[in-house]
Amino acid sequence: MSAGFLGRMQATTTTPSRQTALIETNVRWLRQALRLVGGLDDTPYTTTPRGLAPHRAGAHLRHILEFYSCFLEGLESSHVDYDARRRDDTIEYSREAASAAIRSIIRTLETSRDLYQERIIWVRMEDADSNAVREGFMESSISRELQVLSSHTVHHFALIAITLRMHGVEIDSDFGMAPSTLRYLASKTAEAA
Repeated sequence: MSAGFLGRMQATTTTPSRQTALIETNVRWLRQALRLVGGLDDTPYTTTPRGLAPHRAGAHLRHILEFYSCFLEGLESSHVDYDARRRDDTIEYSREAASAAIRSIIRTLETSRDLYQERIIWVRMEDADSNAVREGFMESSISRELQVLSSHTVHHFALIAITLRMHGVEIDSDFGMAPSTLRYLASKTAEAA
C-alpha cells in the first residue's frame, strides 16, 4: 500500500456514501437469496443435479453466508479469516436455517456501527498454513471486504443459478449476473433498438 493511501485511510473516520452503498448492495443480494430460498422446494435446494456433483444450491448458499459470518465476526479484532468457516451443514440442508441465517446477517449489516467506520483490517491469506507463509494476514479495509463479499456472492449466485436450472427450476435470468454485465447487456439492447 502506498503511504498516501494509508494516510487517507487514517485521516478518514467515516465515508458514509461509499459504506452505505456497499452495505446496501450486500443487503440487496441477501434479500434476493432470501426470496429465492423461500420459493424453492427442498429437493433442488439440497440435492445435486445429475452430472454436476458435488454442486448443490444449499452448499453454495452456506458458503456465501459463512463468508459474511467470518467477516462480521472478525471486525471486533480487525482480523478476518475466511478459512475459519464453520461449514454448518444445517444451513446447507435446511431452507429454514438458511433463511434464519440470512435474516441475521442482514440485521447485522443494517445495524452494525462498525461497518460505517472505514479502517484498516487484516485478512488472512487463503490457505496460509499449507503455504507455510510466515505473515499470513494482509492489509485490507472494511469497504474493500464489503466489495469482496458482494463479488463473491454474485459469483456463487451464478453457480446456484446453473445448479437450479439443471434441476429444472425457473429463476430470474438476472440472478447471478454482475451489475456491470447487466448494464452492458442493457446498453447492447438499447443500441439494437
